[in-house]
Amino acid sequence: MNRSTTVVFTGDSVTDCGRRDDPAGIGDGYVGLLAATEAFAAARIVNTGVGGDLTVDLAARWERDVLAHRPAVVSVLIGINDVWRRYDGTGRITTAEEYAATLRGMLARLDPGTRLVLVEPFALPVGPGQERWEAEDLGAKRAVVRDLAAGTGAAFVPAQQALIAAIDPAAGAAGLTADGVHPTARGHEVLARAWQAAMPGLQ
Repeated sequence: MNRSTTVVFTGDSVTDCGRRDDPAGIGDGYVGLLAATEAFAAARIVNTGVGGDLTVDLAARWERDVLAHRPAVVSVLIGINDVWRRYDGTGRITTAEEYAATLRGMLARLDPGTRLVLVEPFALPVGPGQERWEAEDLGAKRAVVRDLAAGTGAAFVPAQQALIAAIDPAAGAAGLTADGVHPTARGHEVLARAWQAAMPGLQ
C-alpha cells in the first residue's frame, strides 16, 4: 500500500483497545500489531473503534467515522455487544435479522471498489453462562457475517475458529481472553494473524 491508501478499522472495544489514549490513535490491540507490519508501513491507518458500541451505534457514526475518511480498505468487527446485552442484566436482544439489516445498510454506503474485511464477532466460554452464547445468539450472528462476506466479496476473518485453535490447554481460553470477550495480548496476536491470513498479498 502507498501513502495515499487509507485503511479504516472500526467496531467496538476489541478494535478501540486504548486508541483514544494513544498519540497515534491506533491503540495496543490487533490494529496496532497490523499497523506495525511491513504491509501497512506506508498506509494511513485510522482506528475508529468505540468501546461498548452496539451495531446500531456504529451505524449512527458510520458517515463521520468511516465514510468521511474516504478509505480504500475498511475492516469491521462489531456485534459482540449485541450478544452481551442479552445476558448482562439489561435483557436487550438484537435478533440476527436486525443485526444483518444494520450491517447491510452500512456496507451499502461504501464507495464501489472499497476493499472490505469482515471479522466475525467472537466469544470464548470463560465467564459464567458464556457456554450458552454460541447456541442461543452468537452463532447466528457469526453466520450473518460469513454470509455477508460471501455475498459482497469481502475478506472474511474467522476469529472464533482462530482463537479456539490457539487455546493452550495449560492456560485455557482465559489465556486468550480473560473475560471471554476482550482479548489478552496473545489473543490480539491471534486475531492479527487471522486478519493477515484473510488478506494475503495485501499491497
